[in-house]
Amino acid sequence: MDIILKDNNLNIEISDKILNFPLNISLINQVINSYRLNLRKGNVSQKSRSEVKGSNRKPWKQKGTGRARVGSLKSPLWRSGGVVFASKPKKYIFKINRKMYINAFKSILSELFRQFRFHVFNDIIINKPKTKEFIKFFNFISLDKLLIIIHNYNKNLFLSSRNLHNVFLCKVNNINIINLIKYKNVIFTLKAIKIIEERLINE
Repeated sequence: MDIILKDNNLNIEISDKILNFPLNISLINQVINSYRLNLRKGNVSQKSRSEVKGSNRKPWKQKGTGRARVGSLKSPLWRSGGVVFASKPKKYIFKINRKMYINAFKSILSELFRQFRFHVFNDIIINKPKTKEFIKFFNFISLDKLLIIIHNYNKNLFLSSRNLHNVFLCKVNNINIINLIKYKNVIFTLKAIKIIEERLINE
């Protein structure tokens, strides 16, 4: 059964599979942790004796020189030699399956809808690339932590919103769960929400 969303003089039918999904905080938490961990990259790296530049030739014979026996110039005991237990970049990857991600996405969209933080515009048209024009267009809503999701690049919209630090413009292909939770209000263009609806239902 479709939900009829009456917003900004629009009557939009959106599937209840997207806007009537139960809130699952545990699942959302898993997806957020996965997203953050996958962005993290280890940066510590040391060279072991197999990676240090140099010859593997024995510096002197084993016996008869009076010096300590040495097998290689790359020994960890020597200056510029390899490290015994060399540290390597750690992988912080935490995988989740696609169904978990999609259900978390539906859960967040549904909760935005229930909290009246979900808005849809037929299209967003800014005639001049000026911040004043942007504020005038969105005079009905607070611009404090506002996320706008569009279906294609709009130069005037981008230029008029970039000076507003609490407003973030995002194409529908670059949307992520972190931004959906981070911002107080989320505005979709009609084409953008239809693209999301088609992707979530067909999965």
